Amino acid sequence: MKTRNILVRYSISTLGLIVVALGVGLSIKSNLGISPPSCPPTIFNLAWPSVSVGTFTWILHLVFILLQFLLLRKDFKLSYLMQIPAAFVFGYLCDAFIWMFDAIASPSSDYAMQMFLCLISVPITAVGIKLEVLGEGWILAGDMTTAVLSRVTKAPFSTVKVLFDIALVVFTAAFSWFAFGKLTGNGFTVVIREGTLILAFLTGICMRLTDPLLDRLFAPLVKKYIHA
Repeated sequence: MKTRNILVRYSISTLGLIVVALGVGLSIKSNLGISPPSCPPTIFNLAWPSVSVGTFTWILHLVFILLQFLLLRKDFKLSYLMQIPAAFVFGYLCDAFIWMFDAIASPSSDYAMQMFLCLISVPITAVGIKLEVLGEGWILAGDMTTAVLSRVTKAPFSTVKVLFDIALVVFTAAFSWFAFGKLTGNGFTVVIREGTLILAFLTGICMRLTDPLLDRLFAPLVKKYIHA
């Protein structure tokens, strides 16, 4: 029974990673700006295109894990190391969806279509995040780092999340200016724009609607295999 519980937990969490990666791929394809956690890997990929967005994603996650260790020291738990395989899985899932969408079509220049892709990525991302939480399996390093910073500073998680996202966007804009002379990307691929704000603010709002639906949908599995 314990083995089955683990399989169910990680199946739900893996589904969550897949769905979040799909949202990342759609937001990049929209070319209107992407969510703050994906901004640094994307701008690095534009500067060094031989290294994929997914590779830069798991590298950044490893940096986040190191930061957690430096902040927590002896309070850093071995279970937190599960963030490492999650980083690899998530990174290459992002690559898979980015390559898939690139194979389907070039970035759209039609603003209505761009906005549609950006907006559809919001509920997709919201659903993926909730599935990660429901499964209680994989842990993405960005979310855990936010939790650790909240714990260390004793500031509310929501406040730390906003500040953490702002820091990622500011860092991305500064690097973009240094590398390309623009704050938003390389002039072809847009990393920071209105889509960044849409994803940063609407995802949380959308989760207020999608979370109750997913709670009801997955309630039997959660009760039987996760909270048994």
